Amino acid sequence: MTSQQQVNQPATLELIKRINPFHLLDDLTLAQIAQNIELQFYTIGSYVFRQGDLSRQALFIVSSGIAEVTVLDEHDRETIAGLRHEGEFFGETVFLTDELYPGSVRALTDLTCLVVPHGVFDAILDHQADFLAQFNRLLTDRMRSLYRSLTAESRGDAEHLEQSMRKRVSHLMSKPALTALPKEEVTELAERMTVRNVSSLVVIDEDNRPLGLITEKDLVNKVLARGNLSKKLTAAEIMSPNIFTVEPAAFYYEALLLMVRNKVKHLVVASGGRLEGIVTIRDLITSRNMGDLSIVNSIEAQDNIEGLAKASSEIDRVLRALVMEKAAGKEILQIITELFDRLTSKIIEACEQEMAREGHGPPPVNYSWITMGSSGRKEQFVKTDQDNGIIYDNVPDDRKEQVTNYFILLGKKVSEGLHRCGFAKCEGNVMASNPQWCRSFNDWRDAVNKWVDVLNPENIRLMTIFLDFRHLYGKKSLCDLMQNFVVRKFQKSTKALHFLVMDDLEDRVPLGFFKQIVTEKSKEHRNMVNLKTAACVHVVDCLRAFSLREGIVETNTFKRLELLTKKKLFAADDAEALASAYETLMTLRIRHNLLQIDKGKEPDNYITPEDLNKKEKAALREAFLAVERLQILTGLAFYSFEG
Repeated sequence: MTSQQQVNQPATLELIKRINPFHLLDDLTLAQIAQNIELQFYTIGSYVFRQGDLSRQALFIVSSGIAEVTVLDEHDRETIAGLRHEGEFFGETVFLTDELYPGSVRALTDLTCLVVPHGVFDAILDHQADFLAQFNRLLTDRMRSLYRSLTAESRGDAEHLEQSMRKRVSHLMSKPALTALPKEEVTELAERMTVRNVSSLVVIDEDNRPLGLITEKDLVNKVLARGNLSKKLTAAEIMSPNIFTVEPAAFYYEALLLMVRNKVKHLVVASGGRLEGIVTIRDLITSRNMGDLSIVNSIEAQDNIEGLAKASSEIDRVLRALVMEKAAGKEILQIITELFDRLTSKIIEACEQEMAREGHGPPPVNYSWITMGSSGRKEQFVKTDQDNGIIYDNVPDDRKEQVTNYFILLGKKVSEGLHRCGFAKCEGNVMASNPQWCRSFNDWRDAVNKWVDVLNPENIRLMTIFLDFRHLYGKKSLCDLMQNFVVRKFQKSTKALHFLVMDDLEDRVPLGFFKQIVTEKSKEHRNMVNLKTAACVHVVDCLRAFSLREGIVETNTFKRLELLTKKKLFAADDAEALASAYETLMTLRIRHNLLQIDKGKEPDNYITPEDLNKKEKAALREAFLAVERLQILTGLAFYSFEG
């Protein structure tokens, strides 16, 4: 049963004064509010509103009693989502809209609420800065708690469904592994492998510590192919001592990454240095329905662009499978990055060989092929346009033209090869085929000096493209030296860092007065928001600025945040919220852009928030709030900022 009590203004005034953040207001403002709010009483068990009811566009503040928040699932089963006690509020999710309530609230005990219509905020509280700041903080905390509970629930669902991406290696490995001692003869080992129908065995010492690995390939290459059948070879003589080990508690994706990075098909599973089992690429393939993970082998087996173009299409199947299995965005980015890197490296190798066949010879000096943009940050999940360059060793002036011409031609061939494998050519010509992005080490130093010393819009644009560069192929030390030079240059130039920060803070996260997501009004993208430009780019820009200031050469956004947090640049809560926010944004982008590709459209990063389910909308709003806070912290850290 519900009733509206006659408002006793002096009593209501005293009540409001005790509630956060109304206690920040002066008596005159409080008196104005008291004249415009209602006092509602609800008997135990009665509903304030029900799930699906139209929004009353009012904020409910508990003045006495306890309110219970419940949610109905798709099977109409009721779940308790939380309790609201004295001084706490509810109804905030649709406070400013005419949407339907996403949950129900009923009186767990006799309940008295202050009902504050949104008009009070518009008319009275619009210029109360301290109040609004605290009110928004309370909303942020509420959304953060909701987000964490949703994340925890999601993790519980993942464990319940035993999603294979999160399976432990201990659940995938063969145990016990077939083993041999170092002095055992090869003929015995071959027979043992045949009887057990396995492709490998682990060579161990007497304490069960792995020493090496013998595969079918070792038997063929080191025994049969060399005509060593008559020799009494031992396990120690033909084993591969450079084994790669993984812990039993490691996740599926960690094992997959280790295999892809090191181009191996077997991992020895060990704990405390002692053998536990073995896991193969076949184990990973059969453990999940994600298409054929032989993509790893397929890429490595190719020696021409035509073959690589066919292998490239298989990466898209891997991405789809990862999305279907609801793998975390961070995990997807790691795996797809490794596959793209291997593909690009093979393209460069093929182009070097083509250059040699055409009479240009091998590379005249050492060089580092660098990748930039999202690829440089290891965050490229679909085949977008190319951002790449070349840093080559310094040469005497009399050789400079010849060397430059070689690398420009190599850049053109690689760019064309990438294009044939699905990576569009950069419209801005940020490619190694362009002399501006193909330079000697000293010429790159001169370019960076110019960008930093002459801070005009064009140089700022070039810097933001370049600053996430990383080595991909060739002589890594050239890239490492350049990264160290760039970081030192920016550490010495406070002005350049300020320009980078100012460039980002000119555009803010699209949140409204009460922190609701503001969508676009244009005809083409009405009611939509671009996740990349609205939020992701700010995370990248701000963390890049902090990293340059702190001397961090890491380019990956998650890694940058991790290293900055270790340096105490961010509070633990802020770092956790920001990591969760970026994970949410990237996961939504991956999922949406893949849908766009399936529809034959260009990936555009635009989503319609209203198309998301209730949990996703809450998570997206929380992500925007976290990014907004990062922009504020960045402004405060780099210059006096008001916003």
